Amino acid sequence: MLIEKKNSFRSTRFLFLVSGAALALAYVILIPWNIPNLSSHPHPATDYNDALRRIDALREQEAGVAMNPLCTLQFMTHGRKTARTVVLVHGYTNCPQQFRELGRRFFERGDNVLIAPLPWHGLADRMNTAQAKLTAGAMAAYADEVVDIGQGLGERVVMMGISAGGVTTAWAAQNRRDLDCAVVIAPTLGFKPVSVPFTAAVMNLFSTLPDSWAWWNEELKENVQPPYGYPRCSKHVITDMLRLGFVVEESAMQRPPMARKIVMVSNANDEAVNNESTQKIADLWKSHGATVETYTFDASLKIGHDIIDPNQPDQKVEVVYPKLIELCGE
Repeated sequence: MLIEKKNSFRSTRFLFLVSGAALALAYVILIPWNIPNLSSHPHPATDYNDALRRIDALREQEAGVAMNPLCTLQFMTHGRKTARTVVLVHGYTNCPQQFRELGRRFFERGDNVLIAPLPWHGLADRMNTAQAKLTAGAMAAYADEVVDIGQGLGERVVMMGISAGGVTTAWAAQNRRDLDCAVVIAPTLGFKPVSVPFTAAVMNLFSTLPDSWAWWNEELKENVQPPYGYPRCSKHVITDMLRLGFVVEESAMQRPPMARKIVMVSNANDEAVNNESTQKIADLWKSHGATVETYTFDASLKIGHDIIDPNQPDQKVEVVYPKLIELCGE
């Protein structure tokens, strides 16, 4: 009997040890790894001419590489500092052409408009591997730079971005107090097929594996539209977009966002990003008393993840554009 009790005790202890180890392993896997401290380093343009010099510097950088002519920096100016500047940030593997038409509409309303390509975007070689250099840190630095320039172009700055541009805009909303309004559209904070609690695990896994490439469309491959976008993506860049999202989340758990107003825009028909992840950040911001508005385009519109680019199939720009302009305010 004594031997049986000892064996039973050992079995129970072993079970507890195994269960504890499993829980500890699950905890380690489910928390995000290697989240950098990406603080903002504002250096706003002092005036309109200073902003122009910085834009010229960006154009000189573009001149050193083979760019698609449609994908170079877009600057729509009234020739002076206006009441408002709108900074538009395109998605991963797309380029400024994605936002050109919407930018034109903002310009016609009296705004100066800046659409600068994300780092390593807009290259003439659609099959380039340079895009794999895009990191969370590079996106944060880009956000600082375009907001800095925007300060010299307008009395107030609105920043609007989609997908990777959305999470970049979310970082700016969290960190830039000189941002009047941030419009965050379908940000890459999580993916539709992945439950929110497992997003970190997916990021951790792919971060440890060698980089690999995936076609956006396995059937069309390099023929996928739009013709100026890259047809494939780097999985390491995808993980770094998520990493930037976790940077925003960790900061949002500790303090309110600095932007004066934030608008979170989702698409109920979006099969790419996880709208619950977007709502999670919005709720964190609201918990601090921040001014956060949310809007969701109805699933009945049947538009895809990219609700901006007119060259995407099944677009509803005459529904989407007026709403986005309205959400920015006057």
